Amino acid sequence: MILGKKVAVVMPAYNAARTLRRTYEEVVATGIADEIIVVDDASGDETTAVARALPGVRLEVHPRNRGYGANQKTCYHLAHGTGADIVVMIHPDYQYTPLLMPAMVSLIASGLYPCVLGSRILGGGALAGGMPLWRYISNRLLTFFGNLMTGAKLSEYHTGYRAYARGLLEKLPLEASSDDFFFDNQVLLQILWLKQPIAEVTCPTRYFPEASSINFRRSLKYGTQCVLAACRYRLARWGLIAPPSWFPEI
Repeated sequence: MILGKKVAVVMPAYNAARTLRRTYEEVVATGIADEIIVVDDASGDETTAVARALPGVRLEVHPRNRGYGANQKTCYHLAHGTGADIVVMIHPDYQYTPLLMPAMVSLIASGLYPCVLGSRILGGGALAGGMPLWRYISNRLLTFFGNLMTGAKLSEYHTGYRAYARGLLEKLPLEASSDDFFFDNQVLLQILWLKQPIAEVTCPTRYFPEASSINFRRSLKYGTQCVLAACRYRLARWGLIAPPSWFPEI
């Protein structure tokens, strides 16, 4: 706990057998996680077996692969069931360090922000940490366009390291959101639509063969979805179109 707030850490896992234990050990080292939840989205490796061997982990296994967004929906549903006040989502691919969790959770527990992102871009270390150049450039372009359309000033929209206040998550129409990678972008647009503040902390990044990432084809689809959604956000703000069905009610 931090400031009397119960903290649940959720890890949407897919083929994370080689990195899950390292991520888990750093989560435990922070000393703030009251609950640790792993959802295995029908991995083809030993992710489930590794998770079962980790003390104190609550494991849920999808019998078939449902997608990254659907994995997170299960994560948040289980986290709500624990009564957690703050939910931290981190990819178990060891690309992000869990050691930043106390700082991220403190910003929420203190009442300053309902959402905190761990940003790979903010500290300028993404390329030094091994982020492929094409991925860095696409991240920067998509973020620039997202900020242009929403009026926000985020350093990146595409991080897999996020902390949320329970009250904020409960306002978001998560079940109406995508079951695929587009889910992450939708969540941030939903939060911005509600005019809720978002904080960012700089997060060192590690890219290595075991770290998972989507391929170029799926990245192209994701980027197209982000651009179209940002345009719809701006047009809806101007009252020129109805808000998308996955936008929260204001």
